[in-house]
Amino acid sequence: MSTSFRAPTVSAPAPRRVPSTRPQLRECPGCGLLQQVPELDPGGSAHCARCPTVLRRVSTHQLQHVVALAMAALILLIVMCSSPLMSVETAGIRRVADLFSGPEELVLQNMAPLAVVVLFVTVVAPLVRLAATLYVLIRAHEQHPPRHLRRIFALAERLRPWSMVEVFVLGVFVAYVKLGDLVTIGLRIGVYALLALTIVLVWLDSALDREAVWERLDPEDRPDALPCGGSTGAVGCETCGLVSAPQGADARCPRCGSALHARRPNSIQRTWALIIAAAILYIPANYYPVLSIVQLGAGQPSTILGGVEELVKARQYPLAALVFFASIAVPMLKLIGLSIMLIATQAGRAGWLRDRTRLYHIVRFIGRWSMIDIFMESLLGALVAFGAVITIQPGMGALAFCAVVILTMFAAETFDPRLMWDAAAEREPTGLGVDRKLAEEA
Repeated sequence: MSTSFRAPTVSAPAPRRVPSTRPQLRECPGCGLLQQVPELDPGGSAHCARCPTVLRRVSTHQLQHVVALAMAALILLIVMCSSPLMSVETAGIRRVADLFSGPEELVLQNMAPLAVVVLFVTVVAPLVRLAATLYVLIRAHEQHPPRHLRRIFALAERLRPWSMVEVFVLGVFVAYVKLGDLVTIGLRIGVYALLALTIVLVWLDSALDREAVWERLDPEDRPDALPCGGSTGAVGCETCGLVSAPQGADARCPRCGSALHARRPNSIQRTWALIIAAAILYIPANYYPVLSIVQLGAGQPSTILGGVEELVKARQYPLAALVFFASIAVPMLKLIGLSIMLIATQAGRAGWLRDRTRLYHIVRFIGRWSMIDIFMESLLGALVAFGAVITIQPGMGALAFCAVVILTMFAAETFDPRLMWDAAAEREPTGLGVDRKLAEEA
């Protein structure tokens, strides 16, 4: 692990309005470089001196503003869960669907695992995350915040990638467009609550200064954390970012209690296993139909690519591009991108390190957006069930595709991008070769 220090790239607005943050020692989660983050003004940010990773971004919002946003998001989530989303009508028959109708229909179609996933990422994870964040923010105002708040906030942070309300709203939009030619459709109050919730959640994520929250929960200087000049045996916590010197094999972060590792254990092997499993499941995900439209007794099974072709034939080009990108391009990018990073790491390649680190951040960010198709199929199955007139049933391809999405998300979380830099440094022990490569890329 690198123990050298460089000054991170800093961008800060002017003029300074309130007292700035204090200097902090940080290990870059993208390349592993230890560096001191200087004081930052509100709205300022610090980037790693070696790779494109953001080390710290200071919000301009006060903590009470973030509390208001979290409270509004929690209320909107409750309204969305307790209100109907859409109603459809055809041949004098009317059906209304809410957030739980899709998972219920999946259970009836013997797809309980898929129902559990949909329910978890649209209801359980967002609800627990918002409730935990709100509880922590409210109690963080106390003079001596209790220690259990740190574990609760760590849980909320771990649930962030699995809270997919923003993805669900696109699934609702795709379902609405596809139903337009089949039935008469109407939007209910739940959809408007969902749209408002999406906006508030995006606002909340941009306004929440997570490092400021950690500092409020642990305001005292820690004797077991490293000073700004220390580096021997330093390990950065992947949850809260605190750099400390772990003691023993089962060391835990002195601030949030998370397990400390210099590098993620067995990262290469575990990531390869997940990628291979996802690649195998990607074949039935594209071969078997993801849904079947049964109209007047005649079935029309549709695969992922077939759904895109239908949208193109209907001249719904923007929607076809969205489905193609989310359901075909993104999974392929994740599989190919992670494979490239794994092969380059094992080969000790020193070229394109910045670009590979940037690719990792992209793969990790876009992973959950492939769930658009799953959400759309869940809603269609719940809404369009009119017996012999017309019925839409999810297919086995949807179950395999959901497994691909989940496995690739786990693979992105399991892969440690710092290993790419370690492997390059081992090939060039003096570090001069890596620095020369970086200078050529720049």
